[in-house]
Amino acid sequence: MLKIRLKRLGAKKAPTYRVIVINSTTKREGRPIEELGYYNPKTKDMKLNKESAEAWIKKGAQPTDTVKYLIANCNADGSLNYKKKETVKLSKKALAKKAAEEEAKAAEAAKAAEEAKAAEEAAKTEAEVPAEEAKSEEKAPEA
Repeated sequence: MLKIRLKRLGAKKAPTYRVIVINSTTKREGRPIEELGYYNPKTKDMKLNKESAEAWIKKGAQPTDTVKYLIANCNADGSLNYKKKETVKLSKKALAKKAAEEEAKAAEAAKAAEEAKAAEEAAKTEAEVPAEEAKSEEKAPEA
């Protein structure tokens, strides 16, 4: 069975990889059938022959999960379409503080909504009271 996988190169703690087609029983750094490109995870630099990779997949070669991701996120020119994550990891204390702030904001919003509702009801009752007084004054002269 043929596999499309990564071949590790580079120094200790500074890996670079080649995307290769190789027999599944061959060792990781063994002689490949074909080299499809390279990938540097530190700099997110990649060059991949996407057409050749897709041709090998059609022939029956099985890509690894990482190679599937790289092929799926590859531009037409073979470079990686990398999107940096927007979220920032926070410590437990920072997460607790953020949650407390959100609860306080929610409580303030609820309080403001209650006050607005109470003000609306007060305005309605004030509008109804003069109308009732006017009706009672109209009825009084009739009696």
